Amino acid sequence: MKTRSFLCHEIADSIDGLTLVEMTLADPAPGEVQIEIKACAVNFPDILMIQGRYQFKPPMPFAPGGEFSGLVSKVGPGVLHLKAGDRVVAGTRFGGFSEHANVPVESVRVLPEHVSFAKAAGYATAYLTAYVALKVRGQLAASETLLVHGAAGGVGMAAADLGQYFGARVIATAGTDEKLRVLEARGVDGVINYTQADGRLGGFRETVKALTDGNGADVIFDPVGGSVFDESMRCINWGGRLLSIGFTSGVWPKAAVNHILIKQISVIGVRAGEIGRRDPALGQACRDAVFQLLCDGLIDPYIHKTYPLEDGIAAMTSLQSRAVIGKAVLTMNGYEAGSTA
Repeated sequence: MKTRSFLCHEIADSIDGLTLVEMTLADPAPGEVQIEIKACAVNFPDILMIQGRYQFKPPMPFAPGGEFSGLVSKVGPGVLHLKAGDRVVAGTRFGGFSEHANVPVESVRVLPEHVSFAKAAGYATAYLTAYVALKVRGQLAASETLLVHGAAGGVGMAAADLGQYFGARVIATAGTDEKLRVLEARGVDGVINYTQADGRLGGFRETVKALTDGNGADVIFDPVGGSVFDESMRCINWGGRLLSIGFTSGVWPKAAVNHILIKQISVIGVRAGEIGRRDPALGQACRDAVFQLLCDGLIDPYIHKTYPLEDGIAAMTSLQSRAVIGKAVLTMNGYEAGSTA
């Protein structure tokens, strides 16, 4: 069949080289499912793969997009529990910036009618990372205070959402007042703009202490690194856990061992994917738990904006410039922005 895909043909620093092409897609092979894609999340790993900076290097040419949802159009030999027309969500490493894709059946889940395609496409990576960080690695308790940095990004917003679900008091930081207003509307207990006048990130230490009666946060979720990590070391409670998720600031911090010793805190690294590779049963349990939360309406992926497939470069550019709050999603095959289908 004929379909369209946004393809990367060679590694480059710029994402502008991707082209929307028409191609022929074969029928699904044994054990595969062909999906008519309705929505596909846009994530930072998509950009890193295009630039050759991601640990996984897909074969050229490839379409970015590792999490997407839609309708089953065909099933390959041996696939018995799915049929054409089923609503599904799939997790792969690439291929989703396309109108159709063939994927292994084990990467596909049946999607309930009440979960929109856009929210289904935007939940998996962000919420799995946050769940592993807070539940498995951070052991967040309902009585504790959680400080979430970068809380308007996809992963940060998932952490703030899950923190509330786990019953913690959530303080969220972000770099603009617009982002903070969205977080307030989503029910967090406190918000902090951590961008100083000179453009550096920091300056939240005293506010966190004021919001916690001088104690500091019990658990800190940090996907930013750099000076945000350094400042976090100074507003963490005795016996607290500082979860290092990544370094979106571009700076790898160095932990001050004297703070770790005096406050008896733990600095904990989090790689959700590695958890599943080293302990497949635990990884599967975490994926199942997050999917069930989505189906039960207990988490709410925030979709900042949907873009038609033709605007794939614009969607990635908005993510690069940090204009996106929550998730940006590509839509195709007649799926309308804002639709609840």
